[in-house]
Amino acid sequence: MTTTRPTTPARPAGPAAQRVTQARVIRSEWTKLRTQPSTAWSLLAAVALIVGVGALYSLLRVTRPPTDPAAVASFDPTAVSLTGVQLAELAVGILGVLLVAGEYATGTIRATFAAVPRRLPVLWGKAVVVGLATLVLSLPAALAAFLVGQSILSGEGLDIALSDPGVARAVLGSALYLSAVGLLGLGLGALLRSTAAAVAGLFGVLFGPQLLTGLLPAAWSDRIYPYLPVPAGVAVTTVQPDPASLAPWSGFALFCLYVAVLLALAAWRLRRRDA
Repeated sequence: MTTTRPTTPARPAGPAAQRVTQARVIRSEWTKLRTQPSTAWSLLAAVALIVGVGALYSLLRVTRPPTDPAAVASFDPTAVSLTGVQLAELAVGILGVLLVAGEYATGTIRATFAAVPRRLPVLWGKAVVVGLATLVLSLPAALAAFLVGQSILSGEGLDIALSDPGVARAVLGSALYLSAVGLLGLGLGALLRSTAAAVAGLFGVLFGPQLLTGLLPAAWSDRIYPYLPVPAGVAVTTVQPDPASLAPWSGFALFCLYVAVLLALAAWRLRRRDA
């Protein structure tokens, strides 16, 4: 007699493991960015500062218009309407800090690195998300601040057109500068891994070098000042920069170099795998 052995039912095939790619990491970081409450508040604060402060300062300049011929010649209507960019950099920089330092504070960074063991794609994914999100939001805000400011300044005949030389570059440069500041905050957060330390470091990088340079003799400070991070970066946001400052795109390139060095240091620390 032939006996038949019971057959074991075949297991259903499980889902195929997805390979970790940079595109998938970017998609994951985008999900994190848009689901964090701090993102909405930081970006909303940045937009409010860009437009609101620019409008308020334009109103102030209308009440006190330049009268001296030299002051009229050096008056920069674009810089007046984009004054809020120099305050919005704080909100954008803190957003970059929170995106990575916040994960270290809550411990969720362990899950992130478990999903992406190589680690560096996480840093690059965060950089792409922060940079693009800031650029996409700050460019319309800078354009709106320019248009509102020029409509206010036109009451005293101090306005300028977007098509005038250097104006469109200054508006675009403002958005690019804020995007780079967001990456600066991200680099500090990844390097220091503490929200408080990274925010303090952000303030130090943005304001500290100018304060320290002011303590030097004038002959030294005048030579060093244009090469400091913020003075170099904001050169691209003005139509009539200080003659002693760097050229607009040269200054912005130097600021990007500072940011790149900081991100490289953060990447080096991530590679040490001591999270």
